[in-house]
Amino acid sequence: MCGINGFVSKQVFALETANTLLNTMNNQIIHRGPDDDGCFVDADKLFQLGMAMRRLSIIDLATGSQPIFNEDKSIVIVFNGEIYNYKELKDGLIQKGVLFQTQSDTEVILKLYERLGTKAFSMLDGAFGFSIYDKQLKKVYIVRDFFGEKPVYYSGQNGIFYWASELKSIISILPAKPPINISALNLYFQLTYIPSPYTIYQNIHKLEVNHYIEFDCTDFKYEIKEIELAVDPVLKPASFNEAKKLTFEYVMKSVKSRSIADVPLGVFLSGGVDSSIVSWCLAQQSDAKIDTFSIGFEKKSFDETDKSKAVAKLIGSNHHEFIISESDLAQKLHEIILNFDEPFADSSALPSYLVASNTSKFVKVALTGDGADEIFGGYNKYLMGKLNHYYTRVVPEKFHHYLLSSLVRLTNIKEDNRGLRFKINRLLKSINYKGDFYYNIISLGFQNNELSELFSPGTADLKAMDYYKNSIGPSQNSLTQFRKIDRIVSLEGDMCVKVDRTSMYASIECRSPYLNKQLWNFTNQLPEDYLIKIWNKKYLLKEAFKDQFPKGFLDKKKKGFGVPVGDWLKKSLKEELLGYIDYQFIAKQNIFRYEFIQKIVNDHINGKVDNTFRVWTFYCFQKWYQNSYGK
Repeated sequence: MCGINGFVSKQVFALETANTLLNTMNNQIIHRGPDDDGCFVDADKLFQLGMAMRRLSIIDLATGSQPIFNEDKSIVIVFNGEIYNYKELKDGLIQKGVLFQTQSDTEVILKLYERLGTKAFSMLDGAFGFSIYDKQLKKVYIVRDFFGEKPVYYSGQNGIFYWASELKSIISILPAKPPINISALNLYFQLTYIPSPYTIYQNIHKLEVNHYIEFDCTDFKYEIKEIELAVDPVLKPASFNEAKKLTFEYVMKSVKSRSIADVPLGVFLSGGVDSSIVSWCLAQQSDAKIDTFSIGFEKKSFDETDKSKAVAKLIGSNHHEFIISESDLAQKLHEIILNFDEPFADSSALPSYLVASNTSKFVKVALTGDGADEIFGGYNKYLMGKLNHYYTRVVPEKFHHYLLSSLVRLTNIKEDNRGLRFKINRLLKSINYKGDFYYNIISLGFQNNELSELFSPGTADLKAMDYYKNSIGPSQNSLTQFRKIDRIVSLEGDMCVKVDRTSMYASIECRSPYLNKQLWNFTNQLPEDYLIKIWNKKYLLKEAFKDQFPKGFLDKKKKGFGVPVGDWLKKSLKEELLGYIDYQFIAKQNIFRYEFIQKIVNDHINGKVDNTFRVWTFYCFQKWYQNSYGK
């Protein structure tokens, strides 16, 4: 794993100036690649181009340095990520007479592009963001993977086009911070994160998943194109038992492909279904004991280390357990939140960083269970989507609105305890009769109808979510559609961002075996009741592996990777939080309605209503805002 940066400029700089620009961008992401760096600069009469990278050496430690060139130096690549099928692709190219100078997956991309052009991009199974400069065509191709595991940012500013793995690289070379993008602001306060193509800043964008930029250096214009999906050889099972068999085989195969490394490797083991299965698969494929890593909390209601210990004992792993306290998180909270470069309010990023940081002392690569919920249908919100369909068919809309306020009030909770009442409350607030209810369900912060109350006049954008409703489509009553929305919005904007930034900040590479195009295509063709039975999520995955675990183990409930931020906002973070609702501060920002934001914060602090999600979303934004514009 690495980080990349690059620019194309209409103005031709002195070589020293161009290198200084690249070094400035590169120095912002040393944590992504502390092992090595490299850069390339080329000038033409009409433009100048530069590409740079930082490297975390995982494969081909000796000869994998970048940039990598083809034989006549007419094509050059910088690459961030891993290609998991690179050995098969390389063998196919060698059979056709292609010669290689390195053992790296980076050179495989280069040679594949040299032979097939942009059609090569669809053949890659991996997590990646890379840029290729084709000197003969005078074009740059900037490419992002299918699930968005690796980030790509881009921006055109004052005759220079930039791209980078992290937002901070682009911000570091701009003369001033750009203004806030109002649509992104509204999306953040609804979703608690900002999905592509938006960033919090005007005129800086994220490349969408499974897309590439084709930038013509001669006329300084670019197109964004979707990568055509290659038809993967996935079988359509004739029965549920055959689907179970294929699921077992595909997951085992994916774990094996994601465990290729020339450095020590382990597994993040939470004790839940997903990471337990990955750990079991890796243990079966390893000659020696594998290393597993888990994190626990001093607050027992959030601690589930008993489950990870049970799995570690079952598979005989070298298990490492890290118990963290509020003080551990408090020491790192500021830098973890700000490392995202824009507002990001998934509180599980805090323990994610700590487990990555502690794990990096033992291994350089960690497999995770991330993505199984999207691939195999594991979220409560999928059941909520189904319930919305049944509810709206039975309960008339007028009657629902009449009952809503009293029902929500009855299910209000006063503490950060995400149990049954919390889930019912969330479901009731998400009910929608217009066919886009799933967008309400994934809005963990503020609902769309609250934005006008939250924001000052001119700041609310009630149509911000329309970009996704128009490009992806309405929610419909379809698990397949729910999962598609998640892949493009939630997975890209939240989970992949959390995993990438926290692991890279700790200089460790995370790999997700479930995020595999073959698995995605396989489960998309299955009947929905293979994935979810009533009150039984990830049914197919659990059935495929249930014989490898004690009876009933995979059916045990798990809380998820939560932390008690609701409590912290009332105690250790209270003084800072109150500073963010200071009247003078709010008035100067001219973003929020003072009375509304003061009420939800004070109601939470005083224990009247648990507003954890909404207040934490506000807190993370204000922390980012003060760091970005308050100095």
